[in-house]
Parts: sequence; C-alpha cells; structure tokens
Amino acid sequence: MAQLPPHEMARLEAVAGPDRSLEELVARREAGEPLQYIEGTAAFGPLELMVDERVLVPRPETEGLYELAARMVRSPELIVDLCTGSGALALALKKRFPAASVFATDTSEDALAVAKANKERTGLDVTFAHGDLFDPLPQSLIGEVDLIAANPPYVAESQFSLLPADVRREPKEALVAGPTGLEVIQRIGDSAAKWLRPGGVLVCEIGERQGVSASSSVRDLSSVIRRDLTGRDRYLVAVKP
Repeated sequence: MAQLPPHEMARLEAVAGPDRSLEELVARREAGEPLQYIEGTAAFGPLELMVDERVLVPRPETEGLYELAARMVRSPELIVDLCTGSGALALALKKRFPAASVFATDTSEDALAVAKANKERTGLDVTFAHGDLFDPLPQSLIGEVDLIAANPPYVAESQFSLLPADVRREPKEALVAGPTGLEVIQRIGDSAAKWLRPGGVLVCEIGERQGVSASSSVRDLSSVIRRDLTGRDRYLVAVKP
C-alpha cells in the first residue's frame, strides 16, 4: 500500500468500512482526489459541511475571510454571499448572526445543490439563488446590504496547470476567473457600492499578488488589503462612506 502522510492515513482509516476498503480510499487519494471528497465532509468555522466534486474544498484562507467578515460588522441585518459554492460562508455567517437575513448566489446549479443540502444539514435559514453575482438578488436589497462576502474565482487561466494535482480536481469554473484572474473581482468591485448601505462592508478573498489591482477595482468605496496568517495579501476590505 502506498505511503501517505500519517495524518491522512488516520483520516482514511476512520472512514473505511465494509463498503469502502482502505486500499480503495488510499488509491483514490494517490490518484489526486482531495481528501475531503473521499471523506465527504469538511470543517468550516463552526460547521461540518458536505463537500464533493461539485464544489471547492473550504480552505483556511476562506475561514480567515469568514472571521474577518464577522469582525467587520456588529449586528448585520442583511448579508450577501457571492460565489457561494458549498454555502460555507453564507451558512457560517448565519450561524454567527442568527438574526440576519442571508442571501447567497452562484452560477453553478451543481454547487447550489450542495449548498442547499448543507442548509438542510445545518438547519440554517439561508436563501440560495442561481445566477451571476448580484443578478439574482431582489432589487429591494439595493442600498440595504450590511455585508457582502465573496470568495470568487481569482486564478488566471495560465496558472491553472501549475496548481497542485488535487486542487485541479476541483471545479475549474470556481477557481479560474479568466486571462488575468481579476475578472470576477473587478466586476464585484464595480457593483458592490450600489448594493451596500452607508457604512456597509465588502470583504473579498483575493490572490496573494492581486492586492494593488483588487484595491483599485472598487468604485465609491474606501478599501484596504489585509493579509492572511502566512503574511500574504489575501483579503480586500472595502467600506461604503
């Protein structure tokens, strides 16, 4: 049997059973399948969520985005999560702020199926909508949103082949934004001010070399770049005056 890191072997042993032999699980991992897909779940903040090949695996950087977003607002009434994927951000923020109304959007119907399953799994009331960024949101939300959180695609097309093998097994459309990697971030920056109330906050995950470009992409908002736990530029934070 191939030698995986001890912590991975321990996790595979924990999920092996009569229907899934350890040898089969090790073979899947050695073939590049993300460990969380094999397990079927991933921890995110206060939640344990279902994940599979239809969604990205929640990462520590996005947990950092969740923690940062939660610190930027006190008692939000209205939260929007763009590019929701598995629903991780939306559901974790609803858990943190149970009185808030939370809306989440994604262009992938497959991803939204996972998000809705996680809604049922957690019992948290989030409204999931299919569509591009702000498009499926009710027009009544314009100018009323306290917090916009987003983990959009931000990998450049030319960089996809350089990603680790297990990352390349995740949905490409959730990773790659276009030729520059900034395409979706810029579109969020163009529209966020319209949806935020005065004092409302946008928190968006970005690539480690995108800080200057991301900061300059937001219109009518005061923006700063925050770093992740490794000291890399990772988060765009913008506030509507």
